[in-house]
Amino acid sequence: MNNADFPRYLSYFLSKYLPGQKNASVHTISSYRDTFKLFLVFCTTKRSMRPETISMNQLTKELVVEYLQWLEEKRECSISTRNHRLAVLHSFFQYVQKEVPENLFEIQKILSIPNKKSQKGLVQYLTGTEIRILLQQPDSSTYEGFRDMVLLSVLYDTGARVQELTEIRIKDIRLSDPSVITLHGKGNKIRQVPLMGGTSELLEKYLKIKKYHFGLAKTDNYLFTNQKNQKLSRWGVSYILNKYVEMAREKSLFKVNFHITPHVLRHAKAMHLLQSGVNLIYIRDFLGHADCSTTEIYARADSEMKRKAIENAYVDLVPDEIPRWEEDGDLMKWLNGLCE
Repeated sequence: MNNADFPRYLSYFLSKYLPGQKNASVHTISSYRDTFKLFLVFCTTKRSMRPETISMNQLTKELVVEYLQWLEEKRECSISTRNHRLAVLHSFFQYVQKEVPENLFEIQKILSIPNKKSQKGLVQYLTGTEIRILLQQPDSSTYEGFRDMVLLSVLYDTGARVQELTEIRIKDIRLSDPSVITLHGKGNKIRQVPLMGGTSELLEKYLKIKKYHFGLAKTDNYLFTNQKNQKLSRWGVSYILNKYVEMAREKSLFKVNFHITPHVLRHAKAMHLLQSGVNLIYIRDFLGHADCSTTEIYARADSEMKRKAIENAYVDLVPDEIPRWEEDGDLMKWLNGLCE
């Protein structure tokens, strides 16, 4: 008789273990859930395994590898997405190996599946001129246009992830000197980032005309909301950004040949801080990176800084006068002898 224990372990993993013992955020749990939804789709369509009948002893290394190949070949997922899905599965099997030690050998084989190496692309970012052009596109004479101007300014000035931007509430903003915004980042990590004077002034004007939800305390209102006065979604932010990117592309100085996402503005802020001479340690804390190695991608990406560093370290070893080899009689005699 098939002991269909996988649904029980998966339910406990998502609903109890992650939020209770790991203190994982809602977004992390949602990401894990999506991975297992795809895994169950694969099991149903490719292996005819109904979710409610799957047992732990049916989960083998071969099955997981086949699932990863299916993600790449059939769903056309990138290698980074494939590796993320694998990391989620690894997390589940690390938890479940203590619950079903009789399957420990097969679980260890699953945990030994390595990440696939992929070529790391260059960091795409906007120059200072391109950022300035982009921020000039919203029509500040209308409420929505002014809101969009403030949104893009805050997104760039804080280097926030799009999810962090949508989670900002009025109580997270302090406009008194020094002006800061509190961001709620990945893994329930909280950090404060400073605001430049121009962004602080824009926020002050925006808060005076903002449409508040009177069913909530004023400080509990989200900073950016949609037409229904609900929290702006990450897709809403992308829609707003894309609208003004298309307008900016009509400007001759906006020479951008790649797709611009909200994360590109985060990259732009990091690159501009680096180019201004800010230490990588401070940029790491500003962006909320757990490790400085993540922040180092910006140092590797800045070709202008590389050029200047090479120029400063370059020692000119070439003499002012280069000897003319054809005037060297011995050399010419030797070269002529090669043909005899």
